[in-house]
Amino acid sequence: MRAFRSLFALLVGAQVGYSFLPPRHLTAATRSIVVLMLIAAGAEAVDARGARRGATLLLGAGSTGFAVELAGVATGRPFGHYHYSDKLGPRVAGVPLLAGAAWAMMSRPAWVVAGLIDRRPAVRVPLAAGALTAWDVFLDPRMVREGYWSWPGGGRYEGVPASNFLGWLGTALVIFSSWATLEHGPGESEVAARDDGALALYAWTWIGETVANVAVWRRPRVAAAGGAAMGLFAVPALARRLAGHGPRALRRSR
Repeated sequence: MRAFRSLFALLVGAQVGYSFLPPRHLTAATRSIVVLMLIAAGAEAVDARGARRGATLLLGAGSTGFAVELAGVATGRPFGHYHYSDKLGPRVAGVPLLAGAAWAMMSRPAWVVAGLIDRRPAVRVPLAAGALTAWDVFLDPRMVREGYWSWPGGGRYEGVPASNFLGWLGTALVIFSSWATLEHGPGESEVAARDDGALALYAWTWIGETVANVAVWRRPRVAAAGGAAMGLFAVPALARRLAGHGPRALRRSR
C-alpha cells in the first residue's frame, strides 16, 4: 500500500499542477498523467489482489477496451464514427496504445465503488458499468475539446454523441461480467479489505474533475453532468464505507 500511496500523491500533484502549465506542455503532460495513473492503478490492483490476479484484471480490462476501440474506429460501432489524432502517441490501426489505459486504470475503482453499494454479482456488474461510464461524462468532452479525438458528425453533449456512452456501457458490461467470475470466489471478502486505494482513485477523480471544470476550464455544464453522474456512485459508496459497511465490516462478519 505504501507504493500506491506515493503514486497516488504524485498523481494528485501532477493533476493539480497541470492547470498551471503553458499550452505547449499540455499534450506531453496529458500522456504522462495517463501513464502515471495507469501505474498507480496497477500498484493498487497488485496490492489488493496479488500480482497475478491484479495483473489479470487490469490486462483483461485494457485489452477488451482496446479491442472494442479498434472495432469502433474501423466500423463506427459501438461508439459512433470517430477518429483519433496523433496527440496520444503511437497508434495501431488508428487507435493509440494509450487508449487501452483508460479502460484499465479506472475499471477497478468503478468495480470497488459498485461493490460497496451492492456485492451481489447480478447487481454489481451493471453498477460498475455505470460507474465507469459516468467517468467518461468528464473524459470525452475534455479530450474532444483538446483535440485528442473527435466525432466528425459531432454530438449534442460537448461534441460527443449519445452512442458513445452506450458503447462505453456495453463494453464495461463485458469487462465486469468477466470480472464477476474472478472476484466472487473463496476469500474475496478478506481481500476486499484492501480496496480503499481504488475508492480513493474514484473519489479523487470525481472531486478533482468537478472542481477543475468549474474553476479552471470554465465548463459548468460538464462539471454539473460529470459531477452528478460520478456522484451517483461515489456518494453512496463513500457513505457506506464511512459508516462501516464496507470491506472491513465484511471481513469482521466472517
